[in-house]
Amino acid sequence: MGVKSVRLEIIYIIVGMAIVTFLTRFGSLILLRYTGIPSSFTRWLKYMPIGILASLIIPSLLVQGGHLAVSVSNPYLIAGMVTAVTVFKSGNAILSMTLGMTVMVILRQVN
Repeated sequence: MGVKSVRLEIIYIIVGMAIVTFLTRFGSLILLRYTGIPSSFTRWLKYMPIGILASLIIPSLLVQGGHLAVSVSNPYLIAGMVTAVTVFKSGNAILSMTLGMTVMVILRQVN
């Protein structure tokens, strides 16, 4: 297997992936053009950013040093809970982030 055949194989893989990506996107575009987006799918998409954000944040709050740390000695978890409660009660993102960062700084100074 020479260098030339490896390069050709990589080109085939890239072209194949491009074709598959194009066909799946183009196919859904054509399908939705004629059928429209179902209302249940639109409702589901509304929660997508919240789900993605939660999947990024929650592991960093619960895992410390490679281990699950669900205790009052975890400053990230406490600050995250304070932030979540504040945003739920007030709806003010700036206030919630400021309060969460303040709690985090205080807890890190204490520990």
